[in-house]
Amino acid sequence: MTAPVVVVGGGLAGSECAFQLASRGRAVTLYEMRPQRSTPAHAGGDLAELVCSNSLRSDDPHHAAGLLKREMERFDSLIIAAARSNAVPAGSALAVDRAGFAAAVTAAIEAQPLIELRREELTALPAPDEGDCVIATGPLTSEALTRELEQLIGADHLYFYDAIAPIVTGDSLNNEVLFRASRYGKGGDDYLNCPLDELEYRSFHRRLLEADTIELREFERPLFFEGCLPIEELARRGEDTLRFGPMKPVGLTTPEGDRPHAVVQLRQEDLARSQYNLVGFQSRMTWPEQRRVLRTLPGLEAARFVRYGQVHRNTFINAPLHLDRWYRIGARPNLRLAGQMTGVEGYLESAATGLAVALYLLLQKREQPPPPLPDTTALGALARHLTESNPKRYQPTNINYGLLEPLGRRVPRRDRRAAYVARARQALEDWAAKELAPQNAAQQVCGESSSARTGWAETRS
Repeated sequence: MTAPVVVVGGGLAGSECAFQLASRGRAVTLYEMRPQRSTPAHAGGDLAELVCSNSLRSDDPHHAAGLLKREMERFDSLIIAAARSNAVPAGSALAVDRAGFAAAVTAAIEAQPLIELRREELTALPAPDEGDCVIATGPLTSEALTRELEQLIGADHLYFYDAIAPIVTGDSLNNEVLFRASRYGKGGDDYLNCPLDELEYRSFHRRLLEADTIELREFERPLFFEGCLPIEELARRGEDTLRFGPMKPVGLTTPEGDRPHAVVQLRQEDLARSQYNLVGFQSRMTWPEQRRVLRTLPGLEAARFVRYGQVHRNTFINAPLHLDRWYRIGARPNLRLAGQMTGVEGYLESAATGLAVALYLLLQKREQPPPPLPDTTALGALARHLTESNPKRYQPTNINYGLLEPLGRRVPRRDRRAAYVARARQALEDWAAKELAPQNAAQQVCGESSSARTGWAETRS
């Protein structure tokens, strides 16, 4: 009898991996240390808790993130199905009600008879002869397991700092100042917008530069991930940097028809519109300073904070030195990594690696791995980034078309994304038809199949 696959970590990658395996007949033992032991970033005990943004990025099918979603839905992703069933308005993005999303994933895992969920910390890696193991403990891996991995791969982890944006209550905002709109009308009135004129923006920029921040420890360099920079770091790069980043006013006009000099967007956190996230406002200001500085924004003068911005250290391995295309650690092939520890960045990408690992485990025959997912697909391109990047300059990244194999032919710019999508779809269908019989795993727990509801060329905007 085949031993259960041990999956360590009940985040997005671990939950997706465990569900994919179990729904296709493979037994799984899933370890999750919360709520017995928490982390600096988590608040509850549900699986797949979102600790930073509540957004899984763009859902436009011609965007790289939208393409990756549809590739995952081709295999009935639990994470995407749970996200769609708990979606909140967010323009062209797929954002979720955090509590509902985590509860849906947890319920699906607990209802799966082939998954044994153990609420305990695994402090040591299983022995090499104990079968397949997937480490999906994320960027906040416990110290004990981190030491085990360091000893195994013979190198220290790389690290970077990630930052969390603050959340405020909806009833504490001044709706006479704020206005509802999405950029270029995509999504209608999904976002609350805080408009600033030039003087207000300059004053806010100055306050950011003067604010007290939480200092990093002496032995750690402030190596921030470029896609999630604290607003104070952005402000230090120039007076107008924020206006071309999280505070860009393009595509937005006030109800009076004016274009603001800068805008802060607030995205709802739940279906009740009781809480709002300050989009792109990750911060390492001290909590009193966040309260003081952010309340100077028009419409936020009386804002009540449900959560302040935070900074935490994320760890990931130098994947090009240690992983192969099947997410196996070279020093021990029956041990695989999934999620942010591999060096992918973002909820969506983390879940995608968990799905890919599950497919590879299901298809592996003896010591022979299956053909990898094609480089022309978003799923395959992520593994390509992990294994073929220059290890001396390896950094976490989100999915983007630059990771996919080039088209190899001249295509007008306006048609380029559609060409990538069409090629990816055909390549994935060819791979799946040859390697894996289609199953509707997510349909069994989330109602109507998500892939049936969301076509490759459909937009939400």
